[in-house]
Amino acid sequence: MHPWLIDNPDIRTIRVAASDLNGVARGKRMPVRYADKVAGDGTRFPMSVLNLDIWGEDIEDSPLVMETGDRDGVLKPTERGFMPMPWLANPSGLLPIWMFHEDGRPFMGDPRHALAAVVKRYKDRGLTPVVAVELEFFLIDDAGTRLRVPVSPRSGKRRVAGEILSLRALDQFDDFFSELYDACEAMDIPADTSISEAGLGQFEINLMHQPDALKAADDAWLFKMLVKGMARKHGFAASFMAKPYEDYAGNGLHMHFSVLNANGENVFDDGSDTGSDMLRHAVQGCLSGMAGSTLVFAPHANSYARFVPGAHAPTGIAWAYENRTAAIRIPSGPAPARRIEHRLAGGDVNPYLSIAAVLGAAMNGIEDAIEPPAPITGNAYAQDLRSVPMTWDAAIDAFETDPHIKRIFDAELVRNLVMTKRQEVRSMADLSAEEQTEIYLDTV
Repeated sequence: MHPWLIDNPDIRTIRVAASDLNGVARGKRMPVRYADKVAGDGTRFPMSVLNLDIWGEDIEDSPLVMETGDRDGVLKPTERGFMPMPWLANPSGLLPIWMFHEDGRPFMGDPRHALAAVVKRYKDRGLTPVVAVELEFFLIDDAGTRLRVPVSPRSGKRRVAGEILSLRALDQFDDFFSELYDACEAMDIPADTSISEAGLGQFEINLMHQPDALKAADDAWLFKMLVKGMARKHGFAASFMAKPYEDYAGNGLHMHFSVLNANGENVFDDGSDTGSDMLRHAVQGCLSGMAGSTLVFAPHANSYARFVPGAHAPTGIAWAYENRTAAIRIPSGPAPARRIEHRLAGGDVNPYLSIAAVLGAAMNGIEDAIEPPAPITGNAYAQDLRSVPMTWDAAIDAFETDPHIKRIFDAELVRNLVMTKRQEVRSMADLSAEEQTEIYLDTV
């Protein structure tokens, strides 16, 4: 029997799951007696399963479906291994998997392989990216006809205001957060500080930085799954959708990263307050790739409702030191910790694609060694800056044609994501905002 199952004899069923392009977990449930077989041999399902639309439907005219006979891929366990699923009533184990061809080649339509290819570019130069993410989400009572803040289990009341960094707001849901942190510990997700944010029932939890970008993406993907599942266990919803409330700030997923050389030294640090040449080159790469990768950072119809000037969702392509209105921020702090914060992505992203887009663009900049324009000062929203695509259609077109994207993502993934999003555009066109919210609330 697998060692993890020996240590967890109460496990009754297992799940195997991979991330599709939208970040939705796709996989199978099976009895625990088959755990050794799947841990050793993996499993199989159609390659097209990692390229479904947000409703879980096949993509029309996709070459992964009829053209190839809906060919199977081989799904193998990732380095993560088994972990518990603490949000379920029955003790269950989850085995993350990713997809390969029959001959062992990675299936490049798998978003985890897309990130692995970017990480290899760093490794080939003797470099290691160190990654951390901050995830925002809302706790929501969606039982009625409109979304509301859940009733506090402690007070029996609903707080109807945003409460920035309010300990009271956190304590209103103390049981939920305490159980969530216990679950993160059990799943080896490095959850750090939590704060209340500006939206109704909005919170943010930071995941600690680590020199393994794949694990950082795994952690973010699993964390989103965990938060949504744990909220339902406590009688309400949790949502990472970009903009659930029209009048309040949306959800972001901010990414911090630095880069280590073979000696473990931060190549963004030159001992100064401004950082090294390589830091600036990485910044320029991120700026150059920002328009083309907007589809990754804003992948859904609702994502574009978040791009409201002055609402802490940057839209201008610019960078700055210690300035949260800029899309690229260089935080202050000790020089050895010099890093870049990328602030464009919404909470509704696929973490694998989002981290790949940021690190891939930064590597483009490091390879090209081009200096960025001068950093801005003051309010970025009040300045005449080049904007990212502000509509879903424009973002899809930019992603399909941008030369920076072709250096980051495999052509097969670009094609698959473009086909997926164009199908979703057609289907979403006939739906109201309320109907779109119903789709996105639990899914993304």
